[in-house]
Amino acid sequence: MIIGGHMSISGGFSEVPIRANKIGLNAIQIFSKNQRQWIAKPIDMDDANGFKENLNKYGIIESVVHASYLVNIATENSEIFKKSIDSLIHEAERCSILGIKYLVFHPGAHLGKGEEYGLKRIVEGIDKIIEKLPDNVYLTIETTAGQGTNLGYKFEHISNILSNISDSSKIRVCIDTCHIFAAGYELRSKAEYEKTMELFDNLVGFKYLSVIHLNDSEKQLGSRVDRHAQIGKGYIGEKGFKNILKDSRLKNIPLILETPGGEDLYPEDLKVINKILEDDQDD
Repeated sequence: MIIGGHMSISGGFSEVPIRANKIGLNAIQIFSKNQRQWIAKPIDMDDANGFKENLNKYGIIESVVHASYLVNIATENSEIFKKSIDSLIHEAERCSILGIKYLVFHPGAHLGKGEEYGLKRIVEGIDKIIEKLPDNVYLTIETTAGQGTNLGYKFEHISNILSNISDSSKIRVCIDTCHIFAAGYELRSKAEYEKTMELFDNLVGFKYLSVIHLNDSEKQLGSRVDRHAQIGKGYIGEKGFKNILKDSRLKNIPLILETPGGEDLYPEDLKVINKILEDDQDD
């Protein structure tokens, strides 16, 4: 399987594939810049070229960029809306320089204006971004836990966006396991997992699914609280991850860890993942 983790770019882009390989990962996710700032310094081209060379050299099959947490294209605030659009276009350009296909972003929060308003605003924002999106980059919508007024916690929200934007061929989707569980989608029993994935396929479509964030949840089903836990140490548990890891439909999709402890504790997560993959017994 393609198992990755969110990695720090401290020390430069070119060092990331080396560290990932040492951990035992064959995929990575990074921030292309400081995720808490709008402004970013230009990418050093020698570093970018070294990064691309090391992706191949160290067996990294897939790489993903996660957009800034400041981005909110569901907002009524015209200044934040414009900054968010500009930021996503800029980050897509950085993805193109680094040879990364998927730019994952949170759809945004309506901040009291209502879900209908927020979804229309997201569609408006995506249409503006698509006009300037590099050909080799996909804008990738991440499912959310629904904390606060965040949109994207229902598969119907993603379906609404895909149905109303001008060109859905430029869009992909990222499922976060902690987020959808916290939003109320059951993953733990095989029957309930299949029900969740069938619902996703019917409303969104597996053809759009390109990234999965592999995280356990500190909070219970339907809590609408976004708190990641290490694999098998939260409410989803090993049984839930067995359903995910044994799903042949996900074989070629990068599964990206964003678990607490990051790079230091990814080896612990990998041990649990490998144990689950080696277990041939049916529940």
